[in-house]
Amino acid sequence: MPWSRTSIGHACLVAFLLLQGIAAAAAPDPALVERLAASPGAASALSSQCSPPPGGADGRDKIAEQAIEQFPDYDAPTRRVTGTIRLWGHGSAKRDFMGDLVRAWIEAFHRRQPDVRFDYRMYGTASAVGALYTGAGDIALLGEEISPAAARAFRRAKGYAPTEIEVATGSVDTNYFDYAHMIFVHADNPVECLSLRQLDAIFGEQHKRGDRNIRDWSQLGLGDDWARHRITPYSWKTDEDFGLFFRERVLENSHRWNPDVREYVHGTHADGSQCDQGQRILDALAEDRYGIAISNVRYARPGVKAVALAWQDGGPWTHATTSSLIDRSYPLVRIIPAIVDQPPGRKLAPAIEEFLRFVLSREGQSLLVEHSDYLPLNRRARDTQIGKLK
Repeated sequence: MPWSRTSIGHACLVAFLLLQGIAAAAAPDPALVERLAASPGAASALSSQCSPPPGGADGRDKIAEQAIEQFPDYDAPTRRVTGTIRLWGHGSAKRDFMGDLVRAWIEAFHRRQPDVRFDYRMYGTASAVGALYTGAGDIALLGEEISPAAARAFRRAKGYAPTEIEVATGSVDTNYFDYAHMIFVHADNPVECLSLRQLDAIFGEQHKRGDRNIRDWSQLGLGDDWARHRITPYSWKTDEDFGLFFRERVLENSHRWNPDVREYVHGTHADGSQCDQGQRILDALAEDRYGIAISNVRYARPGVKAVALAWQDGGPWTHATTSSLIDRSYPLVRIIPAIVDQPPGRKLAPAIEEFLRFVLSREGQSLLVEHSDYLPLNRRARDTQIGKLK
């Protein structure tokens, strides 16, 4: 059974098949589109401008390579730096998620800066920030955005905020590599796309992005039988990692979720293996014609479908793809940071600065794609991070 709130449904397997190029997206009903135009809360949820789920192979490596081609090389340093960099971050004794990538970065960087040594302890995101403010680490390579609790703990200990240097983009659908959050509805549902304002109004209680909550399907322009039914939202557990991200990105840090939300955590199959929360969410949605859910296409199944999303009402609408995650046109993209302790008005230690410059170079981002399932940054994001190092 879920925790005590509500959820979603439509075309999980259909979405998966669409991503594999096996099915074609259905066009929205023109009559419903006309009703949407007359519905002030609808904001084109059934818009013909909504992009269909991508067909054919995503072409991750080629798209990533094209993005990285715009990056400058790591310049041969005019100064040799020395020292030991203590790396903490995403991983565990059983699962060395970033180990291969970190070793590749260290080996390549050492060829450029042979006098820098590394001590890396990838024991997990939860311990990494603590290692910084206790003086045990120099760089925390997280597996997700820094949590509000970790940021508060750092500020309490140091008296200023931690510095975040973005180093990677989360994956489309790979577990443990910060896959994108996606919104699903039941396969029968004519809704094709939603904006962040609409998601806030559906999943939240304070509707910080708009002037009202959305609680039934008529508010999204649906008529007939749909108009008589309340929306049932399904979610990850709202006060844990995935829920915290959704709260920050969509609810604008509001702690007040829709009281109807049904929350799910990992379960157990009959054979004792883990049933992921994302799978449980979409299994429930497939049985609820009037639901809406947060999950990921890796858990797609018959009876549910993914909807396109937009940062603002009116679009542009997009599904989560390699391209839309790298260019950040998809709103629920995840960003992977390296956290450092940089007191206000002071520069980072030269060895730490040079290593981060290398990670943000063409070679560093190429190694990221080759040795992990993360995606690279885009050029604009990369340049912004370099600016933080000056």
